[in-house]
Amino acid sequence: MHRRTFLHMAAGLPIASLAGAPAFSATAWPTRPVTVVVGVAAGGQADIAARAVSVGLAKVVGQPVIVDNRTGAGGAIGAAVVVRSDPDGHTLLMALSAAVVLPEAERLAGRKPLYEMSQFTPVARVLGDPNLLTVPANSPYKTVKDLVDDAKKRPGEIAYASSGNFGGTHLSMEMFCQNADIKLLHVPYRGGAPALSGLLGDQVAVTALGAGPLKGFTDDGKLRVLATFGAERHPAFPNAPTFAESGYPDVVFNVWAGLFAPKALPDDILAKLREAMRTVMADPQTDSILTKAGSPPAYMDAPEFAAYIATDSARLLKTVQKIGKLE
Repeated sequence: MHRRTFLHMAAGLPIASLAGAPAFSATAWPTRPVTVVVGVAAGGQADIAARAVSVGLAKVVGQPVIVDNRTGAGGAIGAAVVVRSDPDGHTLLMALSAAVVLPEAERLAGRKPLYEMSQFTPVARVLGDPNLLTVPANSPYKTVKDLVDDAKKRPGEIAYASSGNFGGTHLSMEMFCQNADIKLLHVPYRGGAPALSGLLGDQVAVTALGAGPLKGFTDDGKLRVLATFGAERHPAFPNAPTFAESGYPDVVFNVWAGLFAPKALPDDILAKLREAMRTVMADPQTDSILTKAGSPPAYMDAPEFAAYIATDSARLLKTVQKIGKLE
């Protein structure tokens, strides 16, 4: 069931139906406050995206936009909340790239997934930032090679924090481990912000998160970035090499954050929501909020975003299947 089923799931996103915005009807939306559910803790990449969008969306639609953090199961609990909500455009999901692999991870574990990506309609991509391999400023690791060399001497002893099983940090770190032929000790937390706290509190030696959560701590001299998982050097961390420059060309992982609605959302409301997001993402205030947080906007409208998800999910499947069932 693995590759074929997974790609079928990803392909289930309604790409063709989003090819052009349908004509608006007289359906009123929104008629009350809009809730953007985030499946991870406050302070992480999805939360940063949701809070920036909520400010702009509230201005555009004339209703309050509330960010609701529903943590647990790597983001699956938040996604399940939106799946069960009324498909009227008043409950939306801000999800990270890990959302596309969580259902497959549940199947590998012999469990029924809490949701499927085919139950969502993609609205817009907000961010598309690579993870960054990060250590405390006082860490003995100054380069990727330092970490790899030590890990080869002490397999399974060096701990890294993740945002949860099969989350973006877990996937990117295991991609690194698989390519470097090392074994690190995985310590899952309930989101990116708690994982970052674990690193700052010296509970773990390393983690991999997006630029937004890290930038303030690197600027303050509390953390050091060893490498970027991006294909190119990150503009906010120009001195950090890519993994390709460090000898691992196949280690590339971008954490995207995107807005989703339940699949049954009426076409006219989806069109209004897409138009609202176009306006939000073109707003200089949105750009400023995200850029200052270290994660410049990477907007995609629904059709392009859906196609991107299908391609990205296929790339991530290899890592997920190598991780396999977690005990």
